[in-house]
Amino acid sequence: MSKNFAITGVAGYIAPRHLQAIKDTGNNLIAAVDPHDSVGILDKYFPEVSFFTEYERFDRHLEMIRRRNASEHLHYLSICSPNFLHDAHIRTALRTGANAICEKPLVLNPWNLDALEELEKETGLKVYNILQLRVHPSLIQLKEKLSKSINEKKYKVDLTYITSRGIWYDYSWKGVIEKSGGIATNIGIHFFDLLIWLFGNVQENYVHLSEKRRVGGFLVLQNAEVRWFLSTAREDLPKSSIEKNQSTFRSITVNNSEIEFSDGFTELHTKVYREILDSKGFGIDDARPSIEIAYQIRNTKGNNYQGLIHPFVQDILMRSK
Repeated sequence: MSKNFAITGVAGYIAPRHLQAIKDTGNNLIAAVDPHDSVGILDKYFPEVSFFTEYERFDRHLEMIRRRNASEHLHYLSICSPNFLHDAHIRTALRTGANAICEKPLVLNPWNLDALEELEKETGLKVYNILQLRVHPSLIQLKEKLSKSINEKKYKVDLTYITSRGIWYDYSWKGVIEKSGGIATNIGIHFFDLLIWLFGNVQENYVHLSEKRRVGGFLVLQNAEVRWFLSTAREDLPKSSIEKNQSTFRSITVNNSEIEFSDGFTELHTKVYREILDSKGFGIDDARPSIEIAYQIRNTKGNNYQGLIHPFVQDILMRSK
């Protein structure tokens, strides 16, 4: 039996993946909201959906559906809105009788998770997080390989992610740390979750560099030591990427061997949705460790040089002297 969905932030970058997942799983979209009205993409997926530009009217519509208790009963609210709105929109879902499916980060602050857990208990509903890298076939194979291997020493891991952004980024919500959580949360949360999932919980955390456009540090996990660097500054791209006119550089190595997972991204949201619909999705407990570490990084000054320093960070520190 098909389920009824609503969606917030439908004009945003990530929303099409959710629209595709809802359609691929044979379900219905009955309501959508975004303050921007450039939502012609809805015609491709659900042309009959009720669309709102005012959240208050959207909220009233969902409340009306709940009270009517008819065939339009809302089962899931997919949340693709800016990070700082996630907590409020999850609460909207639970209050209107729907489970929440939320993009990363689930919330910005760890203590918000405690309140959401209480709401789950009160309502009997669930809060799910989109942790799509955990269903990537290559990464699942890697996790299985790591779990079977016997390694007396911690793995040596290097994470480098540079995704150049223009001036617009600083003036959007993504460039406002109170709204996005900063680079470590907005961009790094995907990778922190992946690393913790692969190598175990965080034991030590050192931040070597903390700027608006770049951040880097050193993590000691249960089974790995990680040098990491994140940046949105084009000048941090390696020469090889610039020569190829590439705006993004991504690399994760384990004991100097590159993890290759460039392909296989197109169906990941649909896979996560199928898991959720089968009551096997990723919940608050799964999301908590990466949210906690991103929060710690955001609130730590970049001047603790204990542990191993990422080569890119080392180069920046040397140039700044």
